[in-house]
Amino acid sequence: MWTDTHLHLDASEYDSDRLAVVQRARELHVNRFVLPAVGAFNFDTVKKLAHNTPGAVYCLGIHPMFVDRARDEDLLALQNKIKESISDPKFAGLGEIGLDGFVPGLSWEKQVRFFNAQLKLARDFDLPVVMHIRKAQDPVLKGLRIYKPRSGIAHAFNGSFQQAEHFLNLNMCLGFGGACTFTRALQLRRLATELPEHAMVLETDGPDIAPEWINKQRNAPEHLPRIAQTLAELRGISLQELSRRSQNNAERALPALALQS
Repeated sequence: MWTDTHLHLDASEYDSDRLAVVQRARELHVNRFVLPAVGAFNFDTVKKLAHNTPGAVYCLGIHPMFVDRARDEDLLALQNKIKESISDPKFAGLGEIGLDGFVPGLSWEKQVRFFNAQLKLARDFDLPVVMHIRKAQDPVLKGLRIYKPRSGIAHAFNGSFQQAEHFLNLNMCLGFGGACTFTRALQLRRLATELPEHAMVLETDGPDIAPEWINKQRNAPEHLPRIAQTLAELRGISLQELSRRSQNNAERALPALALQS
């Protein structure tokens, strides 16, 4: 059984062919999915989708690339939605939150303020976090050291070995997906080869970060087993062993996944 730890979604597009996406994934034994929010406007959407998708859990959060359009009241809406969802077995934590230093024009000050506020909520409610991190590894680590959320995933990890160690010491797992299937991604593939077995979780980030064989096309969970095969070959272990380790890590990072059938 595979666990896709990060199915990022355009809610309207995903909902229109949700059953087909899930069916194709299930035929390849991908049976669990994480649906993260990106802003207050789709909190209810990801919750509804998770409840209508067997094996899915959802996260609530304000994505750094959507912070500029967010209002301070959205943080209160997030807090209230957490309180409403805290006993929901489908609710997995806060996400997608984080920092983005790559996209031009985003307010860094507002990103940091919203990220820290969401980390505080994660700490106060004892929730895991799923984080978007681009050109912001060290500032994200600074926030994690201050607020110390219980666990989580550094999604689409692309930092250094030293930064990876710091994330692991803070009880975070590191997400690996389509990017590591490109032979030119030398540092990322070396990371995927040498990190300890408790470090990594598999993800697709569908519809984004497509693997090499569908480069620049729409990504989906059905590609997870082939991504896993690439990682297993890099690490010199069997596909079954990689699946077992990744599933254990994902359930440790997001315990709600262990409750799904």
